[in-house]
Amino acid sequence: MATILIVDDEDDIRQILAYNLIKEGFTVLEASRGDEGLSLCETHKPDLILLDVMMPGMDGIEVCEAIKSNPANNSTIICFLTARSEDYSQIAGLDVGGDDYVNKPIKPKVLISRVHALLRRKEEAELASSNLNDFTINREKYIIEKGDLEIRLPRKEFELLSLLASKPDYVFKRESILEKVWGTDIVVGDRTIDVHIRKLREKLGDQYIQTVKGIGYKFTWNN
Repeated sequence: MATILIVDDEDDIRQILAYNLIKEGFTVLEASRGDEGLSLCETHKPDLILLDVMMPGMDGIEVCEAIKSNPANNSTIICFLTARSEDYSQIAGLDVGGDDYVNKPIKPKVLISRVHALLRRKEEAELASSNLNDFTINREKYIIEKGDLEIRLPRKEFELLSLLASKPDYVFKRESILEKVWGTDIVVGDRTIDVHIRKLREKLGDQYIQTVKGIGYKFTWNN
């Protein structure tokens, strides 16, 4: 089962979250300070971090930046815990590499559902961290290796490619792509997927990603 790190300066919140996560079978680590959470992350390499934004000393945004500055942590999921009034924090958190956020007060059932969804997305993406004929999707380093060439992609382009390549010749519907890559709590424009697909084709070539009109996209080697 996955290991989850909770970083929050409020003892009661940590205890409630830890209790419910342990009931689900997760291994749980706890930290009351940002620097302590960063140290635990580097030592234990958790699968997912529940990270409070507003903490004294090193806040959640700074912790996230420090974690994501280490390429070894690229696959670590970070879900921010934010107060409803902290819209700026939600945006800032996603900008520095956060994957999702949950509003306080936290409902345990909602949190557990979100955790499972985020871990499923990670598992699906990691299926694509393997050799795929003439290039390799390296999930740990967030790069594409094509011969001697390394292609570095922005996070969402990489996750989109990883998702499509996880099931070659399978047609992913647009709604499914939005949910798995961008999540259900982030509103993006209708053309967001198209723009990212265009950028991937520019970098990898047109032959790998096919448009299935009216439905979505698929990754294929049959070209």
